[in-house]
Amino acid sequence: MADSYKIEFQAHGSVETGDLIVFVGENLKPTPAVAKQIGSKAVDLIAKAAAAESFKGKAKSSMAILVPAGLSVDRLIVIGVGGEKDKAEMDWVQLGGLIAGKANGKTATAVLDLPGTEVTPDAVADIALGVQLRRYKFDRYKTKKDNDEKKNRAGRLLLSVADPAAVKKVYKAREGVLQGVVLARDLVNEPPNVLGPVEFAAKAEALTKLGVEVEILDEKAMRKLGMNALLGVAQGSVRGARVAVMRWNGGKAADKPVAFIGKGVVFDSGGISIKPGAGMEDMKGDMAGAACVVGLMHALASRKAKANVVGAIGLVENMPDGNAQRPGDIVTTMSGQTIEIINTDAEGRLVLADVLWYIQDRFKPKFMIDLATLTGAILVALAQEYAGLFSNNDELSDRLTAAGKATGERVWRMPLGPEFDKMIDSKFADMKNSAGRHGGSSTAAALLQRFVNDVPWAHLDIAGTAMGSPHNEINKGWSSGWGVRLLDRLVRDHYEG
Repeated sequence: MADSYKIEFQAHGSVETGDLIVFVGENLKPTPAVAKQIGSKAVDLIAKAAAAESFKGKAKSSMAILVPAGLSVDRLIVIGVGGEKDKAEMDWVQLGGLIAGKANGKTATAVLDLPGTEVTPDAVADIALGVQLRRYKFDRYKTKKDNDEKKNRAGRLLLSVADPAAVKKVYKAREGVLQGVVLARDLVNEPPNVLGPVEFAAKAEALTKLGVEVEILDEKAMRKLGMNALLGVAQGSVRGARVAVMRWNGGKAADKPVAFIGKGVVFDSGGISIKPGAGMEDMKGDMAGAACVVGLMHALASRKAKANVVGAIGLVENMPDGNAQRPGDIVTTMSGQTIEIINTDAEGRLVLADVLWYIQDRFKPKFMIDLATLTGAILVALAQEYAGLFSNNDELSDRLTAAGKATGERVWRMPLGPEFDKMIDSKFADMKNSAGRHGGSSTAAALLQRFVNDVPWAHLDIAGTAMGSPHNEINKGWSSGWGVRLLDRLVRDHYEG
C-alpha cells in the first residue's frame, strides 16, 4: 500500500503546525469545545471566509483558509457536515477519505468533535480506516514515481479525540479489515502475466501465517472429485487450474461454519466465444470475487473473529487455444448434473457450480455466499452503485442488505424464480450455461441455485462494484476491494459467538 499515513490518536487540546481540520454544520459554527480550542478570532474568520466563498456547511463541502490569523498552523480546513438528516446518515469511512483528500501538508490535525453528532470510538476507527483507504495506490510497476505529489501529501495525521485509549483498542481490529481490503485491491490490480491460478493459490496459502488452514486442490485432485465444469473452463490455458480452501476456526468446535466462495478467473478472454478486443485488458479483474474472499479471510483471522469460516476460490484462466472448450460441448459437474455449453464466455458459473457443490457437500455450512464478476447484465440493471443480490433465504438477504447500508457496500435484491430456472433448461443436457441476454443475471443465478441444495445461499454479482468501480472518497483506483468490509460486518454482527 503506497503512501499510507502514520495515524496517531491524541486527546483534544493540542494542535501542531501544518493543517488543522475542523467541522461545522449548516450554521457554520464549530462545537463549543472546538471554538474554545481555536479561539474567537478563528471562529469569526470562518464566518467571514464562508461568506466570501459561498460556503454553506453542506455535507462533504469544504473550504481552506491559508495562514489563519491567531493560529500557528499553515491552513485551517473547514469541512461541512450538513443538517440533521446528513448527520443521522453519516458514513464515517467516507468522511475519513474526505479528510485524507483535503490534508496535504506534512502534518495534519483533525479535531473529531462534530456539531450535532457523537463521535464514538467505533466512528473514529472507521474514519481512520477511510483515511488509509483513500491513500491506496497501486504503483509497484511504475519506474518513475510522482515525487512532487508525494511531497505534497501529509505523512502524519493526528486525530484529536475524546478517548484515545478506547479508540486505539477498536482501531486494532479495523487494521485487519484495512489489510484485507488492500490485499483484495492488490490482487485485482495485479497484471495477469504475474498472477495466474498457481500464483493466486500461493497468495491464499500465505494466510497460514495468520492461523488459517489452507488446502490447495490441483487438477489431479479436481479430476478425481469430478469437477469437470471448472476444469472445462481451464482446458484452453497452458496454466493449470487450482481450488484453494481456507478455514478459520475461531468459533466453538461444534459450530457449523459459514462459507464464502469466490469466482477466480484470473484472465477471461471469453474462450472460443472470444470477447471484443476493446477493454479486454480489464478482464484481469474477473477474479475480484476470489480476491474478496482471500481479503475477507485475512481480515477475520487478523482480528481473531469468533466464528468458524470457510473460504473457497476456484482459480482458472479462460483462453481459446486448440484444446479449449467449444460451444455445444456438454460437461458433467461434480454433482452429476450435466451442462451444455452455449457460450464459453459464460464461464464463471461453471467454476462456481463445482465449488459450491463441493463446499455444501463437504462442510454442511450454515450458509453459503458466493461473489462473482458474473454478468454484464447486472451493470445494465444497477450500474456501479449496487451489487446484485440473489438468494433463497430472506433472513440472509436482509442481513446482507443491513450490512451493506452500514458499510456503504450496498446490495440490491434481484428476482430469482422458477421462470428463470426454466429458461436454462437444455434440449441435450440438464441445463445450459447461457439463456441469452434477457434476464441474464437472473438466469446465471438460477444455474448456481441448482448446486446449493437446501443450504441458505446468496449470490452477489459484483461486476459493477469490484473493478472499474466509480471513484469516491475512499477509492481513487481501479479496484475497490469491494465486499471485504460488507462480509466482515455480516459476520461480526450475526455469526460470532
